[in-house]
Amino acid sequence: MALPKDPFILLSMINMKLRDSYSSLDVFCNDMDENKDEIISTLSAAGFEYDENTNSFK
Repeated sequence: MALPKDPFILLSMINMKLRDSYSSLDVFCNDMDENKDEIISTLSAAGFEYDENTNSFK
């Protein structure tokens, strides 16, 4: 599955997956074979940061 290029759509999709199916961003990236650093970089550029305590980007 290709991740969305738009950071706001990516944010919505990642947070939904983290909330519904994955215990952490690491587990999501490993399962989906995605690059964690690229996800963090893309969302960081849009003003979002990953919060391990809530397992979501804010």
